[in-house]
Amino acid sequence: MAMSDKATASLDAEEVARFDALASRWWDLDGPMKPLHRFNPARVAIFRDAISARFSLDARSMRPLEGLRVLDVGCGAGVLSEPLARLGAEVTGIDPAPELVAVAERHARDQALSIFYRAAAAETLVAEGASFDVVVASEVVEHVVDAPDFVATIGRLVRPGGLALFSTINRTLAAHALVIISAEYVLRWLPRGTHSYDKFVTPAELNDACVRAGLEPTDLRGIKFDPLRNVWRTSDDTAVNYTLAAARAG
Repeated sequence: MAMSDKATASLDAEEVARFDALASRWWDLDGPMKPLHRFNPARVAIFRDAISARFSLDARSMRPLEGLRVLDVGCGAGVLSEPLARLGAEVTGIDPAPELVAVAERHARDQALSIFYRAAAAETLVAEGASFDVVVASEVVEHVVDAPDFVATIGRLVRPGGLALFSTINRTLAAHALVIISAEYVLRWLPRGTHSYDKFVTPAELNDACVRAGLEPTDLRGIKFDPLRNVWRTSDDTAVNYTLAAARAG
């Protein structure tokens, strides 16, 4: 059954098709999603700490997110959903790309993880009246048609007292050089056409969109690649990759 126009308002059909075509290789650690797998530990740590701070949890415990209902919007094949589940969260992952969702379901089953996946857009869950303790949109904002509208949709899914978490790419010359020219065309870490510079969002723009969505930005952090250690790490530098946590009052 096709989703309604209202339910897919923030989606870019070409973006969805591009990522759906990569479904079979999403969990290939040396495949086209290799950069995402290498990036993942850094964002998981940032999100774990932000959630723990919001809900007064011990971030260093084995399962600090125990019992929290977390929605992973644009979950792909579950690269972020799975570690969140291992941290104790009750994870729902949604993605408009059906092949990706099928791969996510199979991989979670193989890992004996209980994650509920669904081929759906965030707007569909809003229409159903769903809400969550935490809503995550990681590496998604830069792929939607209308970023402020998408952030507003995310805000509607966060329960009072809950938290929204974003990671995305700044719209700077440095980001264009590193993410598009270098990563896609020179080093070929990513398939060409993965990103569009015009869709990158500055921290100020994302901050304003959160405020309009009824969310209070609480924590802005950069994520930067450390070539000496060959790892991604938290940084004060938000010129390229960054995360933003924003809370709903209640």
